[in-house]
Amino acid sequence: MKEVVIYTDGACSGNPGPGGWGAVLLAGPYRKELSGYEEQTTNQRMELKAVIEALQALKVEGWDVTVYTDSAYVVNAFKQNWIDKWLKNGWQNSRKEAVANRDLWMALLEAMQTNQVRIEKVKGHAGHPLNERCDELARAQIKENRAKNDGIM
Repeated sequence: MKEVVIYTDGACSGNPGPGGWGAVLLAGPYRKELSGYEEQTTNQRMELKAVIEALQALKVEGWDVTVYTDSAYVVNAFKQNWIDKWLKNGWQNSRKEAVANRDLWMALLEAMQTNQVRIEKVKGHAGHPLNERCDELARAQIKENRAKNDGIM
């Protein structure tokens, strides 16, 4: 099985506020960087969006994928089986409330279907070069789009 390693990060200026996401995909000698922006969002949505966009960028099915994220929100959803509980409870959390960001969780589950995907934790802002690069990509999107929206560029 072909292997790909993905690093992701999301950022928000204010929460909610303008947000960006970044991802670095590595497959053998190949490296691809992705990033994007949303005008009004939350940090958690950007963390999810980074993983979704990275997985959707895989044009071939059947990858053995390891996703590294510094988002406890994303990691815990899988490592602590939140996803399974949400599905079992009709997308309600343990407080019987609607699961936040359901649209993105559903998109993530769909994006995971064509590959073998593992979600792993990487400590954020701890000097890991690829995690730091994802953070740079996300923050650059916020800065660039803020400048456009402010009429500077």
